[in-house]
Amino acid sequence: MTRRPAAAALALLALLTSTACTGGEVRQQPAGADASSRIVVASGQDVTGKNGIRQQLIDAWNAKEGEHGYRARLVELPGSADQQRSQLLGALQSGSARYDVVNLDVTWIPEFAASGLISPLGDAAVEDPGDIVPSVDSTSKWRGKRYAVPFNSDTGLLYYRKDHLVKAGASRTDLGTDVTWDGLRELLGALDRAGIPDREALWTTQLAAYEGRTVNAVEAFASAVPGFRLTDGDGAYVATREELTAGVSELRERTASPYLLEGAAESREAESLSAFAEGRTTFLRHWPYVYPTLHETFGDDLGVARLPGKAVLGGQNLAVTSSTSGQRAAKAAELIAFLTGRDSERCLLRAGFAATRVSAYQEEGTAPRCENAPAYAEGPSASPGGESTARMAPDRLADGTSYSRGILLPALRAAVHRPRTPLYGAVTHTLTSELDALYGPPRGAGGSRPGDGEVARRLDEALRRLLPD
Repeated sequence: MTRRPAAAALALLALLTSTACTGGEVRQQPAGADASSRIVVASGQDVTGKNGIRQQLIDAWNAKEGEHGYRARLVELPGSADQQRSQLLGALQSGSARYDVVNLDVTWIPEFAASGLISPLGDAAVEDPGDIVPSVDSTSKWRGKRYAVPFNSDTGLLYYRKDHLVKAGASRTDLGTDVTWDGLRELLGALDRAGIPDREALWTTQLAAYEGRTVNAVEAFASAVPGFRLTDGDGAYVATREELTAGVSELRERTASPYLLEGAAESREAESLSAFAEGRTTFLRHWPYVYPTLHETFGDDLGVARLPGKAVLGGQNLAVTSSTSGQRAAKAAELIAFLTGRDSERCLLRAGFAATRVSAYQEEGTAPRCENAPAYAEGPSASPGGESTARMAPDRLADGTSYSRGILLPALRAAVHRPRTPLYGAVTHTLTSELDALYGPPRGAGGSRPGDGEVARRLDEALRRLLPD
C-alpha cells in the first residue's frame, strides 16, 4: 500500500517546494542598459527560493549603482550540481556565455583553476580574510593561490525527533556535543519498543549513486581513520588500502540494517527529508539549509546536533572568470567583496546558509543583524507590516544552546574536505561506482556481497589508475 504522508510531512514538502521553485528566473537589465557595465553572475539555484537571499544581496549592490556605475545580473543554472558544473565548463571553455563571476562548489575550485577558467584574486576581492573560518577559506585556494572567496559554507548536521526520544523513555532529549554512532545505535531497542506510529528505522541519509554517497563515504572514512585523506594538497593519491578497508567497514556498519531506513540507498536530499518528516526515522543526516524549514514544521520537537564523528565541508565560492578583464574584472572583484562581506554573511546566516565568517556568529541576541537583505532584517525595516517576510528559525534551542555558535560554527571548524584534485568529477564517480558493491544488486556468486577488504581493494586500484601518486 502507498504510504499516506503525515500532515507535518505535507507541510514541510510544501515549504520545500516553495524554496526550490526558482525556475531559473533572472532580473532583467533596464532597457538600453550598457552590456559593458553589466556583471553577470552564474550560480546554481538558490535553496532560499524565488527572490532568495543571493538575489537580494545582488539587488543591494545594484542599489549602489551611482557609486560604481555597474549593475550585476544573476543567472541561475538549472539541473543538479553535476549538470551545473558541465554547463559552466562548456560555457567557459567555448565562450558561448559571457559570465564574469561564477559561484562554484568548493570541490570544483582545483579543476577550474588548473584549467585556467578562473583568475587568481587580489586583495580587493576579500574583505578581512582573517575573519573567514580557516577550514572554509582553504577551499578557495589551489596550490598556494587564492582563486575564489567563500560565499556560503555547508556541513553535515544531525537532526532528530525529540518527541520520539520522549516516547522511548530516553534519559535526555538534548544530545549535546558528545553524541556518537554507538550511542545512537544503543537507542534502537527502546525506540522499537515504544511503538511510535509510522517509525521504521533509526536514521536516514543520502546514499543514492550521486554526490551524496561520496559525502557519506568520506565522512565514514574520516571517522574511522584519524587524519584520513584520499589526496594531498597537490591532488596526489595518498590513501592506503588498510585505511580504505577501515573506512568501508565503518560505512557498512553505520548504514546496515536494522539501523538505516530501507530504501535509503536510493535517497537524495528530498527523499531523506521526506522520510524524516513523515516520522519514518528518528534521526536524519542533512545540511544546515533545512533547519529553518524543519523548525517551522516541528517546533520544539526538533533537535539538532553536530554529526557524530566527522562531517564533510561543503559550500560555494565566488570566482572571477579568466575571460573577464580590465575594469569589468576589477568591478567583479568588488562585487565579490560585497557579497562575501560581513553584513552579507550575516544575512546568509539568517536565511539558513552556513556563513563563512566567524564574525557572523558572534552577534548577541537571537540572530545577527542584516542590512543588505531587508526580507531577513529584524525590526520595522523588515516589511511594511513590521515583520520579517522570510522564514527564520530561532537561534536559541530549548536547552539554551545557540544553534549558530554552539553547533554550526564548531561543525564548520572541524569539518573535513572531500578530495582536492582537478579530477574531482572522476574521483566522485569512482567512489559512487565502487561503493555500489554495498548498496547495488549483489555481485557475488549466490547473491553475496564482497567483504570490506575486497571493496577496498577494488576502490584502491581504481583510484590509483585515476590519480597521480
